[in-house]
Order: sequence, then structure tokens, then C-alpha cells
Amino acid sequence: MKKLPITAALLGLMTLSLGSCQVAGEIFKTGIWLGVVLVILVIFLIFYFLNKGKGNT
Repeated sequence: MKKLPITAALLGLMTLSLGSCQVAGEIFKTGIWLGVVLVILVIFLIFYFLNKGKGNT
């Protein structure tokens, strides 16, 4: 329960220090990079398991 006031304080500080459009832009930039990393990870895992399956036969 202690974590909630800290999170609320940080959120309030961000709201006061940054414009709303800038906050939204930063959130979308983070989301895009997270998506890119996840797609690369999934592609890597697909190739890994396909190659692992071919090596056993």
C-alpha cells in the first residue's frame, strides 16, 4: 500500500512538469520501442525453435 502514494506523487510531478501532449508522446515512444523489442524477440524464438527441431531429426 505504501507504493501507491509514491506512484501518485510521481504521476502528479510528471503532470505538472510536462505538458499533456509531451506525456502522451513519451508514452507512445516507449510503447513503440517495447513493441519492436517484443517482435524481434518473438522472431528470434521462432527461428530458434525451428532450427532446434531440424537439428534433432
